[in-house]
Amino acid sequence: MNYILFDGPERDTLLPITFTRPVADIRIGILTIKEKWEKLLRTSVSFKTQDYLSTKFKTTVTDNNIYINGSILPTNELINQINALSANQILRKEDVDIAYYSESGSMGNIDTNNYQIINTDVEFLKIDNTWDIFKLNPDAIIEDFKLFATKQKSAIISETNSIIGDTNLIFIEEGAVVEYSYLNTKDGPIYIGKDSEIMEGSKIRGPFALCEHATIKMDAKIYSGTTVGPYSKAGGEISNSVMLGFSNKGHDGFLGNSVIGEWCNLGADTNTSNLKNTYDFVRLWSYSANTFVSTGLQFCGLVMGDHSKSGINTMFNTGTVVGISSNLFGAGFQRNFVDSFLWGGKQGLKTYNFKKSVEVAKAVYKRRDMEFDQVEEDIFNYLFSLTHGE
Repeated sequence: MNYILFDGPERDTLLPITFTRPVADIRIGILTIKEKWEKLLRTSVSFKTQDYLSTKFKTTVTDNNIYINGSILPTNELINQINALSANQILRKEDVDIAYYSESGSMGNIDTNNYQIINTDVEFLKIDNTWDIFKLNPDAIIEDFKLFATKQKSAIISETNSIIGDTNLIFIEEGAVVEYSYLNTKDGPIYIGKDSEIMEGSKIRGPFALCEHATIKMDAKIYSGTTVGPYSKAGGEISNSVMLGFSNKGHDGFLGNSVIGEWCNLGADTNTSNLKNTYDFVRLWSYSANTFVSTGLQFCGLVMGDHSKSGINTMFNTGTVVGISSNLFGAGFQRNFVDSFLWGGKQGLKTYNFKKSVEVAKAVYKRRDMEFDQVEEDIFNYLFSLTHGE
């Protein structure tokens, strides 16, 4: 069977994170949603996403395809029900289309109005809004941890570390370095990825995930529900936040209840507020509603799209959204919503020169021995035109 993860209506409520990726390419827990499906299905899957992303994130279509909602995190029970579908059947829970079986080899949109509906009451995690990424992250880490801890053997934990809780809830991949740190598993497991490093003096509380080639800087304080994605650097104080990958928060400063995209950099002493002085629910900018909407959460910090950056001592107010490839700096709190490709701060913002934004992206990729190629530039160009015109 051929499996395809499709972008549903959730794609618009997950902006700006989904400006540069399909929904299923979002990292939550240890793995991306796509990686979770591939591990449980034991096969590769592809994406059905926005046209401007389809060159980078390709769709593989055969005569028999199961399309799965990319905002849903898989479980074995859910996979059993999906695999039990027959042609022209759709699995649905309340008003959520989970998956459907199509015999069409077409790459275009498929009309499922005449499909037979199979209702289910199976439980699963699902991300509908940007804040769900950090809100559900502790549970996602716990579920992903089971995929590693039950099928592989952890590397030996160095005796220089102080362990609080169950050592069986610590999983260290090959090549990882952890010395003279405090690891607390009383609230959940700790996963330390391949060739990653936790520098001395760090204090880590699970659930926590450090992905491959990522680094926790010296004396960092990392609270429960945090994921530091591949090739990222994290220091200072971080609580219940997700760094998707290839991003840096290498210095002191607080990051709480936040989502940081890829290729971002938070300058030294960048701080996020995650609680209003009034203790009200936090409102966050919604691209789909074109206004601020309530998250229903008291704790909510910063949502930052790919390639955006902040200068030293930057302050982000409670519930701030920053689009992609914006560069913010200067005294005072930044605005609660900063669109894509902007440069400046509280005193004023101007359009980020497109040519310069591409040059910076190429330089950042090169530091990781990667290439910001024409495909990436075309995506940048499309997104720039959405905000600033041709």
